[in-house]
Amino acid sequence: MEALFTLDDVSFDYDGIPALRGVRLTIAKGERIALVGANGSGKSTLLRMLDGLYLPSSGSIFFQKEALTQRSLNDAEFNARFRRAVSLVFQNPDVQLFNPTVFDEIAFGPLQLGLSQEEVLRRVNATMNSMNLDGLRERPPYRLSGGEKKKVALASVLVMDPEVLLLDEPTAALDPRSQSRVVDLIQDWKSTTKTIITATHQLEMLEEIADIVYVMDSGAIIATGTPTSILADTELLLRANLVHEHRHKHGSTMHSHPHLHKHSHDA
Repeated sequence: MEALFTLDDVSFDYDGIPALRGVRLTIAKGERIALVGANGSGKSTLLRMLDGLYLPSSGSIFFQKEALTQRSLNDAEFNARFRRAVSLVFQNPDVQLFNPTVFDEIAFGPLQLGLSQEEVLRRVNATMNSMNLDGLRERPPYRLSGGEKKKVALASVLVMDPEVLLLDEPTAALDPRSQSRVVDLIQDWKSTTKTIITATHQLEMLEEIADIVYVMDSGAIIATGTPTSILADTELLLRANLVHEHRHKHGSTMHSHPHLHKHSHDA
């Protein structure tokens, strides 16, 4: 399959503190990928790297065989092509919401593409309807609940119809129905050429949202496999702090059982 992203020995530091360490990764067009790991494992940093928000401290990252560098991102033609193709939904929606109303927020991206007014309206109305946001049309985003903000942030990216969708904990703070919509979206894209990369700690979603799973720990990729194989490797999940053991006493005998260990934030 066509290589979309290639990371060659990529490392990244925050003020001298390692966040990614020697990441080697090739992402093909049309793949559904999940990045899993505990707090500080590097999932969010890797997503920002793929979105061109961070550049490697060492190593190289390529998008469609062209290096992502400050020089290439400063090139108007390349930057426009890259930004049209790749979109990131942040874990914290407050980072990306800045318009006066929900409608303006969702319309902002399509307006930057130079689309006709009719096409912008069509896209916005269709996206708001699919995300059940019609009732929030004139509401200011800053006055929404956490879950509502999350849905608006997601809608503001989906309306752009990107080739590559990067999702950082997309179901966090969402009600079950909205979580189900996000999962349905990812499943719907399985039969398309679109690429979707999801950072999540919700192991129970993996088989529904991904074909390939990368397990991260301390800024490095420590395992790769199918959702089924990763979920079956209890030792790996314990080592990556994705599950933890509970001890139970039955009579005079002590038993240990692995349990899901949920995390809500990442570096």
